[in-house]
Amino acid sequence: MATAVSHGIRVSVQARYEAESSKPSEGHYLFSYHITIANRSRRTVQLLRRHWYIADSLAPPSEVEGPGVVGAVPVLEPGEQFTYTSHCVLRSGLGRMHGHYTMQHTDDGSAFEVTIPAFELQLPFAAN
Repeated sequence: MATAVSHGIRVSVQARYEAESSKPSEGHYLFSYHITIANRSRRTVQLLRRHWYIADSLAPPSEVEGPGVVGAVPVLEPGEQFTYTSHCVLRSGLGRMHGHYTMQHTDDGSAFEVTIPAFELQLPFAAN
């Protein structure tokens, strides 16, 4: 599990290869990732945007940016956490993702970036 803390916000990521939804013979490798965002700060925050950097060993690097995560823009009070699962399709069985969330403090609207730690996307046997 990869974890990063910035501005009192802890982001933990666990990735998994989804063999049953992948088609390696067609260059379609599906990976899911489970993310927990925990507010360890003393202020209430809201997640506004996400920005991903995706590396695939058989494709050019790409970026994905947009509002919220999985259709949500969660508000987290101190001590609360938000968990979600999403996915990424690669052309190969080896890649990497990292990025950041744009969040804001709800009391004054000040925006800040929270690091999403880098994590590997790889077939289980590729780790040996």
